[in-house]
Amino acid sequence: MDTPRFYYFYSLVLLVLVNVPSFASEDERPNIILIMADDMGYADAGFTGSNDINTPNLDALAANGVIFEQAYVTHPFCGPSRAGIMAGRHQARFGFESNPAFDRANTVMGIDQKEKLFPARLQDVGYKTALIGKWHLGASEVFHPNNRGFDYFYGFLGGGHDYFRIDMTEPVDEGYLDGLMRNGQPAGFDGYLTTALSRDAVSFIKQHVNDSKAQPFFLFLSYNAPHGPLQAPAEDIQRHSHIENNKRRVYAAMVDVMDRGIGEIVSTLKETQQLENTLVFFLSDNGGPIPTERHPYAGNGSSNAPFKAGKGSFSEGGVRVPFIAHWPKKIAKNRRFSLPISALDIAATSVGLAKGDSSQLEGVNLVPYIRGDNASPPHKYLYWRGGAYVEGRWSVRDAYGNKHLFNVGSQAPTLYKLHDDIKEAHDIVGEEPDLADALHSHWLNWNERNAPLKIHGYREYHRLRNEFYKQAVPNK
Repeated sequence: MDTPRFYYFYSLVLLVLVNVPSFASEDERPNIILIMADDMGYADAGFTGSNDINTPNLDALAANGVIFEQAYVTHPFCGPSRAGIMAGRHQARFGFESNPAFDRANTVMGIDQKEKLFPARLQDVGYKTALIGKWHLGASEVFHPNNRGFDYFYGFLGGGHDYFRIDMTEPVDEGYLDGLMRNGQPAGFDGYLTTALSRDAVSFIKQHVNDSKAQPFFLFLSYNAPHGPLQAPAEDIQRHSHIENNKRRVYAAMVDVMDRGIGEIVSTLKETQQLENTLVFFLSDNGGPIPTERHPYAGNGSSNAPFKAGKGSFSEGGVRVPFIAHWPKKIAKNRRFSLPISALDIAATSVGLAKGDSSQLEGVNLVPYIRGDNASPPHKYLYWRGGAYVEGRWSVRDAYGNKHLFNVGSQAPTLYKLHDDIKEAHDIVGEEPDLADALHSHWLNWNERNAPLKIHGYREYHRLRNEFYKQAVPNK
């Protein structure tokens, strides 16, 4: 044998083996489940103080894990908030600051194809990934979840859906009556949509554990509840007859059904012996929509108490959300974490624990902070840009509760000290102009790395599209 050639070949084999990820049965990396509610008010879970809506399953996760008392999403409405979470980077970095229109033919109206979403980073290191429920990051095939990091997808591509029916004879509009999909193929559902999504999540967990006990999984259970339309099974609405306001009564029933579904997920994890080493996150994608002076009958019946405003606003009620993490193997029970965190931390934590590529992710791995290994604030500053379809709005807060913002409906920037004024009732910008200038300077420096707005909101998109067709086909 040619000895030099033999050793050269042997070295190549060793090099390949060393660089192949090991997904052996002793793999102790956690399963990760991200459960997201849609338009859920801050005060509408037991662990955040609700006294008229019962959420025993969420409360149990909170009691046996950690409650983040100052948790923020990066945008006050659905699509951009979810885009930031999935990318693990602020959505302003790639210009996704409006809810995209539902249009399967549009290959621009969705999350930038250059962004590597964090489920794809988990795929790279051996995780089986699934999305069940709402997507809202683009309806074209190029944005389809199966093409953006998910091995399995069951759900709908738009921003919402009717909870009881599919009707393909109706105008498509935003797809609320459109058919569901399962891995690119048409699919339906029986009964109530929230229950169907929970049921599919249970099936995914059971099937995955049976097929591959060695391979960890990531599941994004993306509920559209309690987003409108306000619909719930009659028996569940009746169970909440103690609530006088009809809108809130239906809303409460929607939250209740979601909570029971989460209970089924936890029971399945116990049954399959996965609960101990499964990290479960729960949060809402933004604050609950509430009535305003301009729209007194708006909202979905939610409450963001004690915070000001709601969905669409950079006030606390729009961006501060209920947020818990549960991981029996690594997180002690009954914990409360009082420093500000960001929804971007979900990606950084997940990819870090999976030993994946965390390059360009903007959040932090929360585990060392939760466990007390790092006592410093996870974030010195948190930033917001955009708002309710309005360019030029901005907000910044520091780790100590100083918050400076130019909000929707504002005539001028305002400044609040949240530790003394959680309701943002007393503007002190005139009293502390230097603090305001310093905070705005930080925001301006952060904003230099952001991209221009790249997509229209769905209302503006439909308006422009309708005008185009009217011009193309006169007198129609």
